[in-house]
Amino acid sequence: MYKGTYTLLMAQYNQWQNQNFYTLCASLDDAERKRDCGAFFKSIHGTLDHIMFGDKNWMGRFVNKPFTGGKLGQELYSNFEDLRRERERMDTWMLEWANGVTDAWLQSTNTFTSGIDGKTRTLPNWTLVTQMFNHQTHHRGQVSTLLKQIGIDPGPTDVPWIPELAATA
Repeated sequence: MYKGTYTLLMAQYNQWQNQNFYTLCASLDDAERKRDCGAFFKSIHGTLDHIMFGDKNWMGRFVNKPFTGGKLGQELYSNFEDLRRERERMDTWMLEWANGVTDAWLQSTNTFTSGIDGKTRTLPNWTLVTQMFNHQTHHRGQVSTLLKQIGIDPGPTDVPWIPELAATA
């Protein structure tokens, strides 16, 4: 039986889905990945890059090392292979971090200033962790739609199909 926490489960889900999506996206040429499809962040590449931006922001807040490498809407990685390597590093870091998250830390608060509206907020860490993972899933759903529109099926994307859970089924 799976004996992890929500945070660990979602970090595993995130890594599994990212590995799948990046493998599928690697089969596309750069022009197709960057084609403006009318999505919120325009393209598949733009959306994947935005997910990375969000992850860098949230993880920086969680470990008290604020991300200062870009702003909302600014491309972080123009080269897909660079983005993919950074995604792999980020996902490994998230898993390591998730393994050390405690209930006490989740119940403690985090104060941050939003880059979206400039407001400073103090919220429980569990709320912000939920936001980080929800943000990833939301935008990967957009990538899933963009892939389906060009005839690529991303396969199962539901939590019960995570390999770590499937191994215990």
